[in-house]
Amino acid sequence: MDPNQRIARISAHLNPPNQIADGSGLNRVACRAKGGSPGFKVAILGAAGGIGQPLAMLMKMNPLVSVLHLYDVANAPGVTADISHMDTSAVVRGFLGQPQLEEALTGMDLVIIPAGVPRKPGMTRDDLFNINAGIVRTLSEAIAKCCPKAVVNIISNPVNSTVPIAAEVFKKAGTFDPKKLMGVTMLDVVRANTFVAEVMSLDPREVEVPVVGGHAGVTILPLLSQVKPPCSFTQKEIEYLTDRIQNGGTEVVEAKAGAGSATLSMAYAAVEFADACLRGLRGDANIVECAYVASHVTELPFFASKVRLGRCGIDEVYGLGPLNEYERMGLEKAKKELSGSIQKGVTFAKK
Repeated sequence: MDPNQRIARISAHLNPPNQIADGSGLNRVACRAKGGSPGFKVAILGAAGGIGQPLAMLMKMNPLVSVLHLYDVANAPGVTADISHMDTSAVVRGFLGQPQLEEALTGMDLVIIPAGVPRKPGMTRDDLFNINAGIVRTLSEAIAKCCPKAVVNIISNPVNSTVPIAAEVFKKAGTFDPKKLMGVTMLDVVRANTFVAEVMSLDPREVEVPVVGGHAGVTILPLLSQVKPPCSFTQKEIEYLTDRIQNGGTEVVEAKAGAGSATLSMAYAAVEFADACLRGLRGDANIVECAYVASHVTELPFFASKVRLGRCGIDEVYGLGPLNEYERMGLEKAKKELSGSIQKGVTFAKK
């Protein structure tokens, strides 16, 4: 390979989309880092934001990722340049603004959406609705057009409403596959594992707490009766843990005092979930995580519960298992709140 071609290949991620200007005929799709491993193509929509940046960094470190597309409406080139210097095998390319959205999505296996505005002190997730709902609708329209078979992980809040919005957009486009669309509730699980481990003096990595329902306030229902390893809690501990898990996001928002929301822990949780999705797509067995998905577990069309991930996205949605009285009461509260949030998303998408 002559020096011009080598330079074109190395700088592919920093050049504008389409042809590289040196006339070598190398386009962005053909550009691969030498020795880059085969793997999956992943796009992050909202990659320059508070969640997007640490998420992009952690995904660049994932050996299952071969190509990483970073899209945002501002600052995407800077984040791309920065992350592209990391000596891991994933090739990073940046895409800026609406005109480059379709190119960012073409050919992707997994799309992760942290785009939108963060929660500020005093804001509920519903306060975010009008801004983030429009963003998710626009991005979902582009996904339906450019990579309709991709697995989609939605982080943008309020997840209880944004997942139904995406579903409606996909239905309208004729591309909806309930196995491919997932709301990321992994942070609730990560918090539950951490807080239970603190109370029980265990290593959080050895704790597994199923968290079902949704991803806001009382819709977040930790099933403490099903904790692994089995633990017995007093009623006071159950109430303390449930409340803290449900309000973990508010805890961070208030601690940051107007400077942001849970971005770092959310990025960590999103990468844990994305990695599970990629291992499922690769064909690994028994990949089970909690997620907010199209569901028949309750009478609601969407609900978070354990799902088994596989080559097609979701292979199986699991039921709730045995609940105690406290959890049954919590479930009724969660369903009541969730019902309104789901309807709000559906109504918005149909406008």
